[in-house]
This record gives sequence, C-alpha cells and structure tokens, in this order.
Amino acid sequence: MTGPRSWATLVAEEDRHRPLYARLLGLRFVNPGGVLCFVFFEGAVALAALLALAELVSWWSVLVLPAMVAVMVKVNDVVAARVVRSAALVPDQERDRFRHQMEPVVGTARVGWIWHSVPGVVVQSALESPGETIPAAAREVPPTDR
Repeated sequence: MTGPRSWATLVAEEDRHRPLYARLLGLRFVNPGGVLCFVFFEGAVALAALLALAELVSWWSVLVLPAMVAVMVKVNDVVAARVVRSAALVPDQERDRFRHQMEPVVGTARVGWIWHSVPGVVVQSALESPGETIPAAAREVPPTDR
C-alpha cells in the first residue's frame, strides 16, 4: 500500500492476523479480538442450539441467529464508519471550541459565612430599619427534636 494510510485501513500482513470472522465480514472500523469473535459466532450457535433443544425455537434458529449477529456487527461497523467520516468534516475551530467547553475548570470560590445556616441564630432582614429592635421572642429559635 503506497501513500498515507488511514487508521481504518489495515496492511495485508496485519489483516492476515485478524480473526476469520472479522475478515469474512470485512470489518474496517470495528476490530474485535479472537475471544469476541468466538463469542459472536460460536456463542450464537450454542445459544441457538440450546434454545432449539429446549424446544423454544425451531432448528432454523441455529442458522439464523449467527447470521443475525453477523448482520448486527456489520451494521455497527458501517455506523462507526459514518461517525468517523462525519467527525472528520467538523472544522478544526469547532473541534477546539468543543474541547475547550468540555475541559473541567478547577479553582476555588470564596464563600462568605452563612449566618442562617447556624442553628439558634436569627438574621435581621433587610426590610427592618436600623434603629428597630427585634422582640426577644422572635430572636429565640425553638430547639429541634432529634
């Protein structure tokens, strides 16, 4: 392969080492490993066989279920390809702005003492005139039951 290579395209020798399941489906963006390919194919066959032995489904499901799993994996690969291509169309300025918006902001904020959070203290409201006094009954806060 000559020229710059995309991260989604694989060189022939790298393609040889991929699992047969991924090579047969022609996956380019989803790269499942050997264990995951085993679960996709042999797991689907085993599940379909167990369901057929339990007489919950017909024996055709042993053929249909692995095929449906393969179709879903291929659809997932196609969707991943479209997402990558659409993300490549976003201008660099928009990407930088999005990254800036998503960065966490770390800092400290100065918070004054909150008198109303202290039990037993009554804070004067701003509506009262400065010379006016609050009656003693209004100053006391009844104890709370705990």
